Amino acid sequence: MDEFPPDLDLAAHPNDAFFKAVFSEPEHAIAFFKKHLPSGISARIDWDTLKVIPTSFVKTNLQQVHSDLLFSVKLGGHEFLLYLLFEHQTQPDPLMPLRILGYILEILRKHHQRHGLPLPPVFPIVLHQGPENWNVSTAFEDLFDLPEELAADLLPFIPKFHHALLDLSRYDPDTGEDDIRQRVVLQLMKLARERQLLEFFQWLAKSIAGQIPDSLLGRLLLYALHADSELDAEQIFHRLSSNPELEQRTMSVAEKLIAKGRMEGISQGLTQGITQGISQGRAEGLWIGKIQALEEFLEKPQSSREALESLALPELESLHQALHREYEIRFKRN
Repeated sequence: MDEFPPDLDLAAHPNDAFFKAVFSEPEHAIAFFKKHLPSGISARIDWDTLKVIPTSFVKTNLQQVHSDLLFSVKLGGHEFLLYLLFEHQTQPDPLMPLRILGYILEILRKHHQRHGLPLPPVFPIVLHQGPENWNVSTAFEDLFDLPEELAADLLPFIPKFHHALLDLSRYDPDTGEDDIRQRVVLQLMKLARERQLLEFFQWLAKSIAGQIPDSLLGRLLLYALHADSELDAEQIFHRLSSNPELEQRTMSVAEKLIAKGRMEGISQGLTQGITQGISQGRAEGLWIGKIQALEEFLEKPQSSREALESLALPELESLHQALHREYEIRFKRN
């Protein structure tokens, strides 16, 4: 799999793209839910049945601050839905229980339209990136100001539920996560919001970096460089210098990303050997990277970089548009 699927706009929405690229992979989603669902539920789920349901319930105008993923699993032989909402705005949302209720209703309506009754339970969990602590209630009934003398009579007619919450501003992934990859992913998301990305790579060099696959390392690098426009790869390499093996692996991953056009125009502080790998201008390199990513995603024969470099910019744009139309027809309309 590519570091980021071609329909995820890393440059415009790095938090959303990183969240979806990581947690839409079953191995990451399973590790997350196993750790953060109630143990009585987690122990009874058949995790081999987990699948991502390709849909979103977040309105377009909210996608810069909310992202979501919906999963289906079998719980005791019955369908069970897991709804993961990623909250990456600066301040916690006091209306989150109301938003969650709206999303659950949409999920259940769509399920009923396709499958009828009975309806599956939906477990909602909010992943809050911070940096401010989540200091508002997770309970729906707390949105109401009920007269004390009428509360007992009114409460039976108000939906009673709360959403689960993982607040990264109060959570230490380094000590809280058992799965190594989850520890790294959540630590990066936490420190990215706190604008401590260099501290993340320094932590990575001293921790369990040798057990991180190159594919995840590439995602970490791309997310960091897009999340902070002032960050460059030379600073990252410097923080990794205490771990020569990891530094060399990261430089190798960076070279491959450059070859794909994924880091064009992002990092100006690369070493001379990496810099020499940038043979195209920023625009051409970006189009080439997008074309190759779409071809790989569509399982088409991969165009060589040399063949694409021989094309003029309008030709690259036209080829990308044709591939993107094919992608939308095949996937987005299903």
